Amino acid sequence: MKKEYLEAGRICTAHGVRGALKVEHLCDSASVLARQKRVFLLSGGEYTERRVVSASVSGQFVIMTIEGVDSREAAIALRSRLLYLKREDIPVAKGAMLIAEMIGLPVIHAESGETLGVLSDVQDYAGRRIYSVKTASGEVLLPDVPEFIKEISEEGGMKVLPIPGFFDSGDEV
Repeated sequence: MKKEYLEAGRICTAHGVRGALKVEHLCDSASVLARQKRVFLLSGGEYTERRVVSASVSGQFVIMTIEGVDSREAAIALRSRLLYLKREDIPVAKGAMLIAEMIGLPVIHAESGETLGVLSDVQDYAGRRIYSVKTASGEVLLPDVPEFIKEISEEGGMKVLPIPGFFDSGDEV
């Protein structure tokens, strides 16, 4: 089941004295979060909508002012809180998937059809995406290169063609 609300940013601290927030984005890029018209805060199991008054990208961060936060103290009180976006508000290119949708996909050997594990995390390191695959014997890290990653789809899972040593089964190509 797809989540209705997705984590989009973590509030680091206040920015200035008028309630602006310095936010670490959890999106593909800071501009995705900076373009939003609304965000949500989770409190007591309820998502509360907050209108975005202003937002701009500043390096790796988003400087954001949201409705109801108008002082440095109010902004500091939100430190470490997560900001959420509604799935319907997130722009997704045709044929693309959100990382949140990828987590939990089965990882399948492209030739043998054998299930090798489950996709547990996706990280970006120096511009290269790395997939973490949880297997019966531990975690395997796969770089996002066409030689290894053959297909990723909601219906078919993640089809891979690993080299020997990536997985313990010994029959990799």
